Amino acid sequence: MVPVSSLGEMTRSMAAVPHWLSGAAMVWIVGSLVGCASVGGRAPVVAAPLPSSASTSSATPAPALPSGVPEGPSLLRAKARWTQAAWRDLPGWDQDRISAWWPALAKGCVKPAPGWSRVCEEVRRLGPDWGSRVDDGFVRQWVESHFQPWRVSALDGAGSGLLTGYFEPLLEGRRKPDARFAHPLHRPPAGLGLRKPFLSRAELGNTPEGRAALTGREVVWLADPLDVLLIQVQGSGRIRLLDEPTPQGAPKVIRLAFAGHNEQPYMSVARWLVDQGAFTLEQASWPAIRSWAQANPGRVGEMMAANPRVVFFREEALPDPELGPSGAQGVALTPGRSIAVDRDSVPLGTPVWLDSTMPQTWVAGSVPPPSPLRRLVMAQDTGGAIQGAVRADFFWGWGDEALAQAGRTKQPLAMWVLWPQGQGAP
Repeated sequence: MVPVSSLGEMTRSMAAVPHWLSGAAMVWIVGSLVGCASVGGRAPVVAAPLPSSASTSSATPAPALPSGVPEGPSLLRAKARWTQAAWRDLPGWDQDRISAWWPALAKGCVKPAPGWSRVCEEVRRLGPDWGSRVDDGFVRQWVESHFQPWRVSALDGAGSGLLTGYFEPLLEGRRKPDARFAHPLHRPPAGLGLRKPFLSRAELGNTPEGRAALTGREVVWLADPLDVLLIQVQGSGRIRLLDEPTPQGAPKVIRLAFAGHNEQPYMSVARWLVDQGAFTLEQASWPAIRSWAQANPGRVGEMMAANPRVVFFREEALPDPELGPSGAQGVALTPGRSIAVDRDSVPLGTPVWLDSTMPQTWVAGSVPPPSPLRRLVMAQDTGGAIQGAVRADFFWGWGDEALAQAGRTKQPLAMWVLWPQGQGAP
């Protein structure tokens, strides 16, 4: 289902997860196998303070622009150059259903970034549903009257980067174990933050100290140990509790949010399987891992222990099933309108215009020509593997379709940020 070329983000939740996230599951489970202006001119740097996340001073002169980088007023962040652009420079700008972006902006304004107070005051005045009450033309006109677009490139001038995708798993589980649901997810053990690193996966499962640390800390029980791996890689997920019905009789759905990990290094189980001769690097995929596990049930524990990193969870109510998990900005992510970024390139809470292509699928033995993915989104999340200037991880949502889309997403990317007019440089 997921080609190895798409598998690029396994390390994101395992590296440093300050929030629920972590990259499209299948993509990341195998992904760590695979690594993941004019000449001679000096563009003027906008003299304005940079946010605390940027290490480059506004007084630092901009280096000469390599060939191919658009000229114009520019400013520097720690990992990126922003070059002032015009609205006509944004490919497909007048074709996006931009009203669908408005709710993500409204959520972001709950915790506005520095310099956003004036814009967010107006967003709150208009209301979170304003985009649904007017047509796209009105929203686009509002954006153009409030923001200035800037083209994002690397400090060396490279304007092309990478778009990947992520999602939130939806799995079945039970509060109490039985013969089928026998694989637990845990709350953080007592003393987790006092001992670094904490016990490894093998020590937690196979030593008296480890078992004692986890006893009574079970949140839910899953049927498949690979689902344990999946949700730990993602850092969060939805669980449909088969033994806890709602008053209407349907299984209750809860969210498990990231609550910490054991500070052990992340190791790829796919790499371990390649080293074991289970398959080649080129054959590595999530279906290949599942096939191996089904053929070698007695060695699944050994495979899992090859990754000493364990993620722990806290339970959250899910009163609104349409509400996404919280990203690094501290607001709920919006499917199709939220992205994770490197905050040394793009500050959280910033609108971003993406110029990429939709994930491709095989049809009758061939791959159809890619269709454009040109969309206004909000930078509302981060990830350990989301590093670099022109880099974004696209939040697809939850469930099987989101999983499939996320697993196929590995596209070339160009991006523009929109910054409030009259607020100075970021």
